[in-house]
Amino acid sequence: MTVIRPFRGIRPEDELAAAIAALPYDVYNRAEAKEVVQNNSFSFLKIDRAETQFPGEFDMYSEEVYARARDTFLNMQKDGSFVRDESNCFYLYALTMNGRTQTGIVGCAAIDDYLDGTIRRHENTRAEKETDRIRHIDTLDAQTGPIFLAYRQNPALHTLTEQLKSGTPIYDFISEDGIRHQVWKISDSKTCREITQLFENIGHVYIADGHHRAASAVKVGLKRRESHPDYDGSEEFNYFLSVLFPADELKIFDYNRVIEDMNGYTADELSESLLKDFHVNMIQETTGFNDSSASTYSLCRPSAKGEFSMYCEGTWYKLTAKPHLYKKDPVDSLDVSILQNTILCPLLGIKDPKTDSRIRFVGGIRGLKELVHLADAKPGRIAFAMYPTSMDELLAVADAGRLMPPKSTWFEPKLRSGLFIHTFADEYNDRH
Repeated sequence: MTVIRPFRGIRPEDELAAAIAALPYDVYNRAEAKEVVQNNSFSFLKIDRAETQFPGEFDMYSEEVYARARDTFLNMQKDGSFVRDESNCFYLYALTMNGRTQTGIVGCAAIDDYLDGTIRRHENTRAEKETDRIRHIDTLDAQTGPIFLAYRQNPALHTLTEQLKSGTPIYDFISEDGIRHQVWKISDSKTCREITQLFENIGHVYIADGHHRAASAVKVGLKRRESHPDYDGSEEFNYFLSVLFPADELKIFDYNRVIEDMNGYTADELSESLLKDFHVNMIQETTGFNDSSASTYSLCRPSAKGEFSMYCEGTWYKLTAKPHLYKKDPVDSLDVSILQNTILCPLLGIKDPKTDSRIRFVGGIRGLKELVHLADAKPGRIAFAMYPTSMDELLAVADAGRLMPPKSTWFEPKLRSGLFIHTFADEYNDRH
């Protein structure tokens, strides 16, 4: 049984939603985040990345930075930039990209479901990456970035969602990257109960994106439990902000790799070494990627599972994995695993992709042109373009209790932060 419940959301005043909504905090480096805030004084990044309000050399993990985030958040509530709904609500959040729409239900998931495996994961988390968000949540008494969850399509939920979308959205805007964002508020108590009951009949939900944010929210909830040993489980700190999408509406992009050098190989020697495990064919010889026509991209981009494109020394090669590389194991049969286990580790010396400084990961949204740009920027670099991991593969890995290699999935479009905020400020004291 999956527990998903409504909450009293803090959200932007209707006319400010487009200005406040921001890409997730970890999409930007520090300089990029500061530039966004300088250009848009309403951007939620000034809360999610409050170091943007300090000089560049200021310690971004200092107490002053988290205090500034809290003060900015409180001031924006006081001046009416943010409002809080009067009753517990669910929200529908639809994102449309290139004519394709995915619609999620915004609510709060239970930390106990995370702890007992009802909410399934496919990625490890690292404590040092969690620390910042733990401090951010703890200082603000709020979760500001929703966790991206997926569930297998449920006909009753789909029918209800489509009915609710016939109403008038509270937000409807197009962000700077061309994504349309629409939000509907669901405050009717009967409908909210129906949504909760429908999720209770769903066995498991899956973290698609936001593993570190989820782990951080759970750890803050556990910390609050320790501080309040008489908690009864209904307190808001026992839940974390989530957007739940049907898996068949989601799109995973490729997550590509650029390696700093060829580990002593020439291109011909590397191609020869690959023949044991791959069929190797030269696709196109080029001294750059000046031809950006659709036919050129189509020619060089992997078109099916088991296909990889390799770019080095001005030439694209197609690598097609031989059947013996595919096993029944859900992790070993991932294309990202095959690349790592047959090329990156044994031939190019990338033993641990999580820590090796010679590997760079490039989201597929940037296109093949970005791979060529990075590879051509330094002699000897080599790039690999992947076929995207599928949602079925992600679900299979999570159901098996296994973990994917790092940077296996890149989801688009990205959920915006600042549109929905889940708070538990003073909530315990108010109830007890």
